[in-house]
Parts: sequence; C-alpha cells; structure tokens
Amino acid sequence: MEETIFTLDTPDGAALEVYCWSPESDPRAIVQLAHGMGEHAGRYRRLGEALTEAGYVVYANDHRGHGRTAGSAEHHGDLGPTGWNGLVGDLATLSARAREEHPGIPLVVFGHSMGSFALQQHLLDHSGELDGAVLSGTTALDVVLAAIDPNEPVDLSTFNAPFEPARTAFDWLSRDPDEVDKYIADDACGFGLDAAATATMVAVTGPLADPDRLAGIRSDVPIYLFSGSADPLAGGGPLVQLVADRYQMAGVHDVTVDLYPDARHETLNETNRDEVTANLVAWLDRVTAS
Repeated sequence: MEETIFTLDTPDGAALEVYCWSPESDPRAIVQLAHGMGEHAGRYRRLGEALTEAGYVVYANDHRGHGRTAGSAEHHGDLGPTGWNGLVGDLATLSARAREEHPGIPLVVFGHSMGSFALQQHLLDHSGELDGAVLSGTTALDVVLAAIDPNEPVDLSTFNAPFEPARTAFDWLSRDPDEVDKYIADDACGFGLDAAATATMVAVTGPLADPDRLAGIRSDVPIYLFSGSADPLAGGGPLVQLVADRYQMAGVHDVTVDLYPDARHETLNETNRDEVTANLVAWLDRVTAS
C-alpha cells in the first residue's frame, strides 16, 4: 500500500488534510472514507491496507475540527463558520477530486458514526454521483439527538453508561482493550463537537427522516449498514434497522444490514474485526463488479 497525504482546498476556504492509500495495480474502484467524531482518518490505515489489497484506492480526509485538518488540539470539535453543512459539503469536494484522479471507475462512500450522519445527508442530494454507500456505527440521528442539548458540547464518554462500572470511559467503543487503550492514548481522539458545531448538526436532522426527501434518493444505489448489537447508538439494533427501513420505504432496492452480536461501536476495531472487514470487502466487490 502506498500512502500519500495532500491538502484539499474547499469552496468556502477550508483546507482539508487528505490521506490516499493506493494499491500496487490500477484500482477497480474508489472507496472514500468519512471518519467519526473525536477521531481522525489515520485510524483507518488497517482498513486501508485491506481495501488496497482487494484492489481499491482509498481517500480519507480529516474532517474540519479533527486530526491534521484541525491543526492543534485547541481547534478540536470546532467545525468553523460553515458548521455541519461545511463538513457535509466536503464529501462532494473530495469525491470530485477522487473521480478526477481516477475517472471511469465506481465510487463508494463509507461513513462511520458522525461520518455516517454526514453521508446520510449527502445521499439526499448526491445519490446520483455514488455507486454505493456504507453506513458504519450509524443510527437514526433524529431519535438520538432528541436527547441531546443542542446548546451543549457533545461528551463522548456519556455513551459509556451502559457499560458502567467499566475499565475506562471509552469501553463502549470495543470489547478489545488494546484498541480502547490506543484510542485513549491518541491525543487526537476522545473529544466531541463544541456547542456551536453541535447546534448546526442538530438543526439539519429533520430531512434525514423526511419521507419526501428520502424519496429523492436514487432507487438503485446500494446501501450497506453494519453495526454491533451492543453499540449504544444502535439501541440494540432497532435504530440501525430504522435507518434501513426508511431507505427501503423510500424505494431503495438494495439495502443490506449486518448486526454483529455483542459488538460495540467500532466494529472495525472489534474482536471480530476480520469478519467485519471481510464482509465489507465482499459487499464492495459485489456492488462494484463490472
């Protein structure tokens, strides 16, 4: 796998730091990754290795207020003046760059957790530009955010409540203690969105559950949702299934759900991660087959 890092300027003046992981031969398709809240794209190198070995070229940007794009810890969780909509708009900006560099091959966008929420919004207006969408660690955002104060910053450790008493404040991420410890030791992980950014995210949840808006999603775009039954965002699984049901009711024909028993939020960092990754690659191979 070859890794390159470049800066991508956005229409509103932000500068995104982007990882590109390339296979040794010409890629069969593009996978674009949108990471979660309080982390960064560099945590997906292991997935990048698996995808490049399977023949995919991978693009993954650090979101605004995250990782290299944030620049320093003082900017963690700050999405800037355009807020949540700016972050969502970055998906289209990076897709355009990826297609420019690799024309004529399929493009699948993968979003984890907060990245999956951005992808849910992106699908409402850009499904015609995608050959597939993957929602990892996702949920019905309107249901979850109904319990969150939009005027307060997000505290990720609150999701640990179902596991208390727990070894750490982030046991909700994975049953693998080594993965949890790596997350905690990473200075670029563990924070939530600040109050201003949270408010801009909460403000746009309505369309994600609006049948009229969902009906505009291209009916033949394949959508893959996977999560763990012990992921607090999944609500035991029904909240993931609710998202899938909404797409199916809107007329999307190819909707697949994998719910892994007892797995927590980061299934790609779980004790059964090899199974999760293999199932993801198999799905990608199916939907990108020529």
